[in-house]
Amino acid sequence: MSHEIIYTFVGSMAFALVLGYVAIRLGLSPIVGYIVAGILAGPHVPGYTANSGVAEQFAEIGIVLLMFGVGLNFHLKELMSVWKVAIPGALFQSLISTLVTYYIMRGMGWKSESALVTGLALSVASTVVLVRVLTENKDLSSRVGIIAVGWVVVEDLLTVLILVALPAIAQSKASNGTNLAESLALATLGVTLFIVAVGLFGDRIIPWVLEKIHRTRSRELFMLATLTIALGLAVIATQGFGVSMALGAFMAGLVVARSDYSARAAKEALPMRDIFAVLFFVSVGLLFNPKLLLSNPLPALVLALIVMVIKPMAAALIMWIAREPKYTPMQLGITLGQIGEFTFVLGTAARGLGLINAVAWNSLVAVAMLSIALNPSFYRKYKLNFGLNNKKDGAEPRPDQVN
Repeated sequence: MSHEIIYTFVGSMAFALVLGYVAIRLGLSPIVGYIVAGILAGPHVPGYTANSGVAEQFAEIGIVLLMFGVGLNFHLKELMSVWKVAIPGALFQSLISTLVTYYIMRGMGWKSESALVTGLALSVASTVVLVRVLTENKDLSSRVGIIAVGWVVVEDLLTVLILVALPAIAQSKASNGTNLAESLALATLGVTLFIVAVGLFGDRIIPWVLEKIHRTRSRELFMLATLTIALGLAVIATQGFGVSMALGAFMAGLVVARSDYSARAAKEALPMRDIFAVLFFVSVGLLFNPKLLLSNPLPALVLALIVMVIKPMAAALIMWIAREPKYTPMQLGITLGQIGEFTFVLGTAARGLGLINAVAWNSLVAVAMLSIALNPSFYRKYKLNFGLNNKKDGAEPRPDQVN
């Protein structure tokens, strides 16, 4: 009897536990530790080697549950309260990041689809890192925090749309770009039919099922029902409508969030999401090749510059145009100067479709680790330098802090 699944699961979790603990002790995000755990358990480092095929299957479940969590925690009210800034800001910043990446990478000899997808992946900030930075600095409920959360909500929605478009881009690549419009039209049709089906049946069936399970007072059954809904709609989306599993999981989260049992689903079922999210980050590290990065570090350095300089400046510009208080634009820009889980979601999907090569993937992983590690300290230092630690809106420093 083969025990590859058990060995991979246990080995990955053990490495993640140790490296996650080390990362936290060093003041870093545990995500960095999980990715490093994957690198150490990968084929490019001597010693224990996890089965990358099994890990990728775990990663698929992790992606589904991550997107389910996005749908479940999607708060339209938060977005609408700052929509005049967050929606145009997120769209503008994503456009600038994508275009700058595209033209620079094309100038460095990358293929058009690889440059485009890499730019799209760079445009999405990590919600996990952003919320953690804001929470640690007691800014989550401040003006900056409210706008930042609304901003990443828009980026999450963009991620869903990009995931829908990736298969169409892949089909266009296979036909040398001649069928892009047709592929996008078919993808749009599939998405529309799926959304209509979920609206007609999901809003009735899923709350009814959750109500019946809730009445049993069984915590295990409720958790099982929630996970079955998330994974089931993901499978139906891809098998029945030809759209991504991520979209199916996102829609499942939206439907559950509209029911009377969203709070219970978040409390009892999402811990399972966190476990598979850890395995997802480990699988990201498993696919990382340090030797390839060391032999060609320039792409990663360029992408790091875009993420940690161009993105924050683009975000700050739109905030300045919106006439936000003096120090708010750059304060918000810094929170968005990182990439994380949804960059990996897009990168993993693009890698599976052959839209990015190993150099692009390695560069994305390296930039993610670097930006996640540095972003919290950049934010703290900015607030300290301008005397904003006691300010809720980042508007003005204390008089004694002005030089």
